[in-house]
Amino acid sequence: MALELVFGKVCLPQRALIVRARSGAEELISSKASAGPLMQETQKEAPAGKRAVVLLSGGIDSTTTLASAKRDGCELYALSFAYGQRHAVELQAAERVAHAMGVARHLKISFDLTEIGGSALTGSLAVPKGRNAADISYGIPVTYVPARNTIFLSFALAWAEVLGATEIYIGVNALDYSGYPDCREPYIHAFEKMAKQATKAGVEGVEVRIRAPLLHLTKAEIICLGTELGVDYSLTWSCYDPTNGLACGACDSCQLRRQGFQQAGIADPTRYANPANL
Repeated sequence: MALELVFGKVCLPQRALIVRARSGAEELISSKASAGPLMQETQKEAPAGKRAVVLLSGGIDSTTTLASAKRDGCELYALSFAYGQRHAVELQAAERVAHAMGVARHLKISFDLTEIGGSALTGSLAVPKGRNAADISYGIPVTYVPARNTIFLSFALAWAEVLGATEIYIGVNALDYSGYPDCREPYIHAFEKMAKQATKAGVEGVEVRIRAPLLHLTKAEIICLGTELGVDYSLTWSCYDPTNGLACGACDSCQLRRQGFQQAGIADPTRYANPANL
């Protein structure tokens, strides 16, 4: 039976996508018909039994991506980072998720991007709160961490080469992505092309694929997919600016999370600091 994804309160077949135009209009199209060869290749499942390095932050997208890799039959190697982020509580979520998913190994690497700064997540800039949907979808916000996914994928590529893994999974999303340039399809393919030239394995003909199974799904569709795959979203964390261990409910990440659960028709298990004000 085909998996059904929920958008709003309407169930849609898995192989259909909602595409939003800038005008806000929505058009339902077949992913098979609309997807170009690059998109289809990016979203293709990995061959079963192969080792996969999965970037795991502990959020909705990375957790669903880990579940997708598990569904694909991969041997799971989760990779998380302590990079000086103000929401370091996400690492606790990553540990919970990795344990629940039964990964072969969960590697946590530490380095300090606060020395570079340039982001509200690694510096003194304030995290934006209470922005509307139009503001969230426009431009690149101050929560963008310079070159973060390039740094993360470089670590993943190095570990994959040591492990003999030929798959790297990343939970980037080009629809509900808050304007981050390193969450787009052209970026993923550019990194994959670079990887072929940057490693011993690559120049010897061993191909490492960058899998981005959530690339063209909305947050609601991602949550529905994860729910179908058995993900326990109470283990996950999204908030950029937590207060006393509770999610703020007002940052872009919290708003996208709340909206996703609402549109999916699924209860959000997050504990918010001021739920009465949401």
